[in-house]
Amino acid sequence: MPLKRYSPKRFAAVAVMSAALASGLSFAPVFTPMAVAQEAAMRTLTVTGQGEESVPTTLTRVELGVDVQGTDAAAVQREVAQRTAAVVELLRSRQVDKLETTGIQLSPRYSYENNRQEMIGYTGSNTVSFRMPTESVGSLLDDAVNAGANQIRGVSFVAEDSALEAARQQALREAVAAAQSQASTVLSSLNLRSQEIVSIQIDGAAPPMPVPMPRRAEYALQSDASTPVIGGEQTVQARVTLQIRY
Repeated sequence: MPLKRYSPKRFAAVAVMSAALASGLSFAPVFTPMAVAQEAAMRTLTVTGQGEESVPTTLTRVELGVDVQGTDAAAVQREVAQRTAAVVELLRSRQVDKLETTGIQLSPRYSYENNRQEMIGYTGSNTVSFRMPTESVGSLLDDAVNAGANQIRGVSFVAEDSALEAARQQALREAVAAAQSQASTVLSSLNLRSQEIVSIQIDGAAPPMPVPMPRRAEYALQSDASTPVIGGEQTVQARVTLQIRY
């Protein structure tokens, strides 16, 4: 029977193995750091929890407009400026917040008859926006109309910044609790235990957009009663994703 030839390196390895077996030593498998990391990554559970918190709106944002039509551009612009100045003076006297001009426009008006276009005058407008407590808005709108405003271009409701931030924190706590509850249910059902949270991701938890009124219409003063303005609620939502090692 021909003899097997071994290289010096292989012969040395065989010799070491033989010596180890003869001495009763055993070899344990060697795990590299990469293998350990892969094993840990495989034993993770990813869960996402959601939280939601509603807060009452206490502030109202209003856009008031002055619209004027006429045949002379300078006269139209002059009347718009005079009426808008009166409205702005009223708003400043009521100490509204975030008063600003949001639009100014002067444009020609045309009539279309018998396939002909004819300029018949001009339309001018000025729009201002402001914010104030909701309970005071109704009477202010009435006074603004008396001062010269003839358009309510938009009304929306918001909560105080401090209330929104408190709602955001609560929504985050609810989202974390929901995620942990899901993880506990899944792992206990499989007779497993959570070890540690290895990753946390927060999705959202941003303040919501202002709540608009259902409709937008030209304002008409019909009675001596103040215009009723009733706010609603803003809802803050948050999502938290956890990776849990088990």
